[in-house]
Amino acid sequence: MARATYRDAGVDIEAGEALVERIKPLARATDRPGTLGALGGFGALFDLRAAGFADPVLVATTDGVGTKLKIAIETGRHRGVGIDLVAMCVNDLVVQGAEPLFFLDYFATARLAIDHAADVIAGIAEGCRIAGCALVGGETAEMPGMYAAGDYDLAGFAVGAAERGSLLPRADLAPGDVVLGLASSGVHSNGFSLVRRIVAEAGLGWSSPCPWHGAVTLGEALLEPTRIYVAPVLAAHRQGLIKAAAHITGGGLPGNLPRVLPEGLVASIDAATWPVPPVFAWLARTGGVAAEEMLRVFNCGIGMAVVVAPAEAEPATAILSACGERVFRIGTLVAGEGPARVEVAVPDGWLA
Repeated sequence: MARATYRDAGVDIEAGEALVERIKPLARATDRPGTLGALGGFGALFDLRAAGFADPVLVATTDGVGTKLKIAIETGRHRGVGIDLVAMCVNDLVVQGAEPLFFLDYFATARLAIDHAADVIAGIAEGCRIAGCALVGGETAEMPGMYAAGDYDLAGFAVGAAERGSLLPRADLAPGDVVLGLASSGVHSNGFSLVRRIVAEAGLGWSSPCPWHGAVTLGEALLEPTRIYVAPVLAAHRQGLIKAAAHITGGGLPGNLPRVLPEGLVASIDAATWPVPPVFAWLARTGGVAAEEMLRVFNCGIGMAVVVAPAEAEPATAILSACGERVFRIGTLVAGEGPARVEVAVPDGWLA
């Protein structure tokens, strides 16, 4: 009987080691105050005091990219989903008033394709650079038999910190507070199971011309990375302007904004107050998706919502805009009964 090897079973240790060497410069480029050690150890170290914290509370998040990965795999465009992975984690950190400090990734596949994996991790490093956090490590797993050839999956893990007295949401949320919406860059990383079904039923492919943006393919348009809101939200928060913030992911505004509001408050939102990106009108029209369902599944053009006192709406808008955000005054908080909720007024023909 011939001697068996791990490579014969589908796992190439040398390929994994080659990938680590290839991505080390990417990780080093994300170093920030507080990082200790180098990529490749058994664990990562971080010095909170060196990062400037006096009395910190740690905040941790984890997330993935969902079935948007299928489009990346089928089009061979992998870098953007790395940015998505970071965005989905660090945007969840910043809404709690936390500064992202470091990030780890998990990349699992049937057989490691070094070029594809390196492209994904280059995107992760770019996302970390935008968010101001260090890529301190991760795990690459080859698991033949668990994944189809060419497929891979991603998970991300972010850790941040906030000074004990600066966590969000604040306790002084009240009727009359203003809800500001920050524009999304597109579909971001939620709802792609529905997106893929609509595209398939429309008889289109990822290489088809984009119906709402003829200069790119449909796949390129849908792979636009999730916007990272860390720098602008932290800038406004450090000026004491933000009472609460919500990352608008799966569940949309109705499912996410109530998570940061106390009982007895209703967020009254007017959908006419912001321009809806054409991708959402196309999805609604092509898939026959009702406005209520669109709002429940997608961000519909608002990727982050922040709540501020009425007197702070203009200063907060100025800071967020100066950081490159498109900001819209989308609603107010009003008194209500029972659990917090969102009520959205939708004008006729909103997604026509």
